[in-house]
Formats: sequence, structure tokens, C-alpha cells
Amino acid sequence: MHDMPDLREALTHVYWLGGGSGAAKSTIARRLVVAHDMTLYSTDEVMGDHGKRCTPDECPRMESFKQMTMDERWINRTPDVMLETFHWFHGEGFHFILEDLLALPRDRKIIVEGFRLLPHLVTPVIASSHQAIWLIPTPEFRVKAIEARGTIWDIPKKTSQPEKALRNLLTRDAMFTEQLKNQADAEGVAMIVVDGSRSEDELLDAVGSHFVLPANTGPGS
Repeated sequence: MHDMPDLREALTHVYWLGGGSGAAKSTIARRLVVAHDMTLYSTDEVMGDHGKRCTPDECPRMESFKQMTMDERWINRTPDVMLETFHWFHGEGFHFILEDLLALPRDRKIIVEGFRLLPHLVTPVIASSHQAIWLIPTPEFRVKAIEARGTIWDIPKKTSQPEKALRNLLTRDAMFTEQLKNQADAEGVAMIVVDGSRSEDELLDAVGSHFVLPANTGPGS
């Protein structure tokens, strides 16, 4: 792996869009990709691959998570413990994101999106503050967004107590979103609170402006 100065130089064509679940990261990223002829790298889509590549020594939290039943993961532990032990929330496998990006062609801009982009891990590999921004959903907006997707019960229904599992999941995710906000504050990076007061187009324009991309004129605008 490159050292940090080399990574900043090697990844100047990469833009980072992080944030909590339900903040419209994927939607905004897809529209920017179409509008500006960029390459999309979704960290959610490579989680399975990264899970296979990560050794127990590299990813001890992930290894422990793999050994648990669904009830052990989502019912038998408190949200605080879930937050502290969930591998992606602590940057396990982040080095695979960097490896993947370094292997992609550099002749097109790349937008990376996902909740795995922790501010304290991203800031050392960006050359400009304009390369990264985080979308921070309010708890109310996050729940509405997940409900609209129709996926809110996907994990809870695989447990013996779906309602308790859902409460635990929502509480844990709200705590993680607050953790992201605090990290972004500490790192001095840009963030937008997503509470429904901005339209999708307005959010798109705000993110695109922060990235200093040309005015959105493509088919995704």
C-alpha cells in the first residue's frame, strides 16, 4: 500500500460521498455519475468481496460477527454493544476500498459512496477538502427513507423478535450517524444535515458545488 502522501496524489480524481443510512447518498452519487460522466464505486456493493478478502487478524470484529446467529447479532445485545462491535463502523476492510480505487483507470473521475467512508479514514487520503462531503440524516428522515425503500424489515424478520430487532437496529444506526457527525466535526470536513428541507435537486446541486463540478447539465440533472 502507498504511503499517505502518495495516496493523496494517486487519488486526486476520486470524490468521497459518505454519511448515514437513508441520507440519499446512492441517489445523489448515481445522478452525479450520469451528469458528469464519472465512474461509480459503491462501498455497499463490495462488502461481500471485502468480507472474503479480510483475514481474521485484519478484521477481528468481522470474524466475530460472522460467527453469530441473527438473534445474537440483533436481539441479545444492546445497541451500544452493536455499535462498538460492528466491523464496518470501525473501518475494517477500508484498505480494500483504497486497493480497489488504485486499480481503476485514472482517466475518469470516480465517486465513492457509502456509510463505510469514515471521516478520519478519508481525510488522510484527500488532497483537497473539496473531494469529500458527508450527508447526515436526522433520525426522522432516516426512518422515512428506509420505510420508503421497503427494506426496513429485511433484517429484523430473520430474527425471533422482529420488533425488538428493528428497535435495536434503528437505535444503533442513529448512534452511528451521530458518531459520523462528531467525526466530521473533529476532522473539519464538509457535511450536510439531511432533514427533508431540501429537495433532491437542491441536495444534488449542493454536493456537486462542493465537489467543484461543472453545472449539472447531463441527463441525470
